[in-house]
Amino acid sequence: MAGPLEIEEIREKVILVGVCLQDNDDTKDSLAELGELVETAGAETVGVTVQNRDSVHPGTYVGKGKLEELKQMALELEADGIVCDDELTPAQLRNMEEALECKVMDRTLVILDIFASRASTSEGKIQVELAQLKYRMTRLTGLGISMSRLGGGIGTRGPGEKKLEMDRRLIKSRIAQLNQELRQVQRHREVTRGQRERSKAKVAAIVGYTNAGKSTLLNHLTNASVLEEDKLFATLDPTTRNLKLDSGQEVLLTDTVGFIRKLPHHLIEAFRSTLEEAKYADIIIHVVDASNPQMEKQMHIVYETLGSLGVSGKKIITLFNKQDKVGNEGQAIDFQADKILKISAKTGEGLDLLKESLEEILREDKRLLEGIFPYGQGGQLSVIRKHGELLEEAYQENGIYVKAFVPEELYWNLEKKMGGAE
Repeated sequence: MAGPLEIEEIREKVILVGVCLQDNDDTKDSLAELGELVETAGAETVGVTVQNRDSVHPGTYVGKGKLEELKQMALELEADGIVCDDELTPAQLRNMEEALECKVMDRTLVILDIFASRASTSEGKIQVELAQLKYRMTRLTGLGISMSRLGGGIGTRGPGEKKLEMDRRLIKSRIAQLNQELRQVQRHREVTRGQRERSKAKVAAIVGYTNAGKSTLLNHLTNASVLEEDKLFATLDPTTRNLKLDSGQEVLLTDTVGFIRKLPHHLIEAFRSTLEEAKYADIIIHVVDASNPQMEKQMHIVYETLGSLGVSGKKIITLFNKQDKVGNEGQAIDFQADKILKISAKTGEGLDLLKESLEEILREDKRLLEGIFPYGQGGQLSVIRKHGELLEEAYQENGIYVKAFVPEELYWNLEKKMGGAE
């Protein structure tokens, strides 16, 4: 009797292509990151090539000579496809496929493909499908060749493959439907934000470059059970958890989608409501991978993305994470941060200092209340415990002595209910 059938997964082999427009730009680093993205998407990089040009070729991304070189390279390395480090126009995509006679993809398609495989909640799936459809909508004209080749690999995950066969009218109809569903999700998110504001809950948004350690941090602080992997975009769906600090104060921690260079505009558009968690937060916790040689560039991209989302005027705590990999001799400078800490989310090093820093920032918005509540006003203590920080309480003959930090908006009302100040 024959044994069980073994099916070996065939990995796509791809060649990475970039265009260097000036000396000392980040093309080399960007291509290295593209290699990680391709690996995350399940393909194997078999070659990398860069062309130095004054500008990207409007018709074929790279010049004629480089195209011929690429075609020969693909044959020699038995590559299944080419991945370009920038988003291609429909004309560039069509012309490159005709010239190279193989599958051509761009950075955006790879990122969308990863997002499609990572989305697990209904909101995440809606956002990814919307981004995929908008991307493909502009490319329907030149997909004849690539559609006949679409047997699998990058670009065929999630809703992508079946949607490719729709005509423009059906895609428009599906986009309209998804936009409607997304608006409902956004309304729900706005209601949740409103409830937080009414309950005076303070929110800290965890932001950072993809794979900086945001999920590990959230798990270590709140036992959130969020997937942790040493991969780009390991988690896609944002998670909110409650963190109770030593003083009794509480803060809501919200994870956000990881940032990356050249994050496709379709994704920023589709994930805007998720990314905007940072806009409505009271505190930004910026997680930095201190072991990454591209650390400073990654920090710049995070701040650039936050700026494009209209996030400003927030208290920022920057965490130089992965100290277990670099040791304490690593550099830790961030001029945009109010507080800088060296931590390891994996081992827990420095997390007590993070909690103390959160306490300090929360206390900045509070006033010191000190005095005696008549016993008839004893219920005010529960208000203080919920919204403030109770430092001392003592039951005396004439009432309850209280010393506490309370929010400015509650201070005057609570003071009125006191029988007399100490």
